[in-house]
Amino acid sequence: MHLKSYRKIWIALAVILSVTAAVAIGVNARQPASPVATLTAGKADLQSAGPLAFGPDGILFVADSMGAAVVALDTGDHAPASASPKIEIDGINQKVAALLGTAPDQILINDVKVNPISKNVYLSVSRGRGPDATPVILRVDAAGKMTALSLDNIKHASVSLADAPESKADDRGRNPRTQTITDMAFVNGKVFVAGLSNEEWSSALRSIAFPFTQAEKGATLQIWHASHGDFETQAPVRTFIPYTIAGQSYILAAYTCTPLVKIPVSDLQPGAQVKGTTIADLGMGNSPLDMVPYRKSGHDYILVANSSRGVVRVDADRIETYPAITSPTKMDVGGVPSEPLAQYKDVVHLTQLDDADALILTSTSGTQNLQTIALP
Repeated sequence: MHLKSYRKIWIALAVILSVTAAVAIGVNARQPASPVATLTAGKADLQSAGPLAFGPDGILFVADSMGAAVVALDTGDHAPASASPKIEIDGINQKVAALLGTAPDQILINDVKVNPISKNVYLSVSRGRGPDATPVILRVDAAGKMTALSLDNIKHASVSLADAPESKADDRGRNPRTQTITDMAFVNGKVFVAGLSNEEWSSALRSIAFPFTQAEKGATLQIWHASHGDFETQAPVRTFIPYTIAGQSYILAAYTCTPLVKIPVSDLQPGAQVKGTTIADLGMGNSPLDMVPYRKSGHDYILVANSSRGVVRVDADRIETYPAITSPTKMDVGGVPSEPLAQYKDVVHLTQLDDADALILTSTSGTQNLQTIALP
């Protein structure tokens, strides 16, 4: 073959190889490493374990109110479930106590969440009562087998909250540090954290980017509390969900006695004082516990578990059309319509299992049961 022909072949091969390399680099650029790669193995020092939230790749966020931190744990729980389990565990508090070598009255189940990948259930638990309680994270599989997640050498990361309240009892014997984090959710690369702060408006809603670098001061909140007939800035959000209303991102937050408030995510800037819009009142003498949004038969609903009002279903079909509540309500409930669901009693925790089902933790006469329910 002529020398010029060889030269043309080599040039063509070089072009093909360079194009192939460029395509490979482009593919890799579009497929960033898992956030798990940003976590470091070692002991995860939790002072407390409260609300839970799942992020990408089975990462579990744990609220440590006493430590004024959010801790991300690699659960290693990445295998997709073939189907959603039907969890039915009677006396789960007794089983937790037996696993931890203590009595049922010496444990508290603080939160329940489902890994959306594996459908395994995770519990945050206090072993013991009071400031010396030991935080524990438990995993429950589809067969009901329960294991403790070892925190001694686990890939993790943590971020400290810059605006946590001082750990000191007030004149009523209550320590605001225990409510530094009252609820959490992960959405669009951020952990949203509700609770108390050390600011003048002490009710805070923080937005923390993940992977963690640092947590800036959260936005602080003012709402109109219709049942009290006044503005509220000191009571924390008890539970919340991210929610889209008319194409815009909001936080739907529920407070004690029981205003339902919408807060634009775009307003949640570090240090901002944000005024939420009250759109419903679910009743006095009551504290909301958990909320689950869902769609069924073409309609949008929000299921809310409450301390004394049981479980109510909020009709969210036209939630953007309801005006703000800006004056004391003459009725006990008002705004966005809701209805009580009498079939669910003694619910202390509620979480979503899949698009059709939820898990409830009920507590009756000292016995707690974990069970699957169809979303109503």
